[in-house]
Amino acid sequence: MKVIPVPCLSDNYAYVLIDEEASQAIAVDPVEPDKVMAAIKDTDMPLTAVFTTHHHTDHSGGNTGITAMVPGLQVYGGDSRIPQMTKQLLDGEEFTLGSLKIRAIQTFGHTTSSICYYIQSKDEKIVFTGDTLFVGGCGRLFEGTPEDMYESLNVKLARLPGDTKVYAGHEYTKGNLRFARSVDPHNQELKLKAERCAELSCTMPSTIAEELATNPFMRVDQPALQSASNQTDPIDVLGEIRRMKDNF
Repeated sequence: MKVIPVPCLSDNYAYVLIDEEASQAIAVDPVEPDKVMAAIKDTDMPLTAVFTTHHHTDHSGGNTGITAMVPGLQVYGGDSRIPQMTKQLLDGEEFTLGSLKIRAIQTFGHTTSSICYYIQSKDEKIVFTGDTLFVGGCGRLFEGTPEDMYESLNVKLARLPGDTKVYAGHEYTKGNLRFARSVDPHNQELKLKAERCAELSCTMPSTIAEELATNPFMRVDQPALQSASNQTDPIDVLGEIRRMKDNF
């Protein structure tokens, strides 16, 4: 499988997922349908499905347009606020499209409509995380609690294989890593990642292993983050670090 990032709006990413074995394409959060369809046209493969990570319009707002352009598309999502949805996914639900094995991971915290899509093809593993897990950060807690986000990041996503490639919904990496270094200043892996990402215009993908080593919201059991937040319980650490990031 192959992933094509499609920059949209000011800092969003839509993605085109190519199933080379089955010769078909899937669009993830195609908020600007014309851009996404142009990327798909270059592959000479038909678009068969849309994966929506959550209901916010900067992610789901292209669903109506793209389903008008390609009638019959299957549109997957996490709740009834997803435009044009044909299949509402349950937590842990598994299904197959072409040669791809997909598992829906319900990830509350940012919204209650959030679904991360964990996808396997032979030895390759990827996850589309929308606004739940960013490179070096996490989404704001609009419809959830620190406990919800802890469960999403540090239980559900942290259990994925370390070499799983992470494709997030926004290019927020440089700012996220600046904040991360302010609360985890002696983390050498974080320092090196920030230096690498400083040279990149597109920082996708990361990996689960890299996020576990560098993302402060996935390191809430570590002394450095406990000290920075003046908290010891991991959920309280996450809540305080999120509050600090909101004001950074």
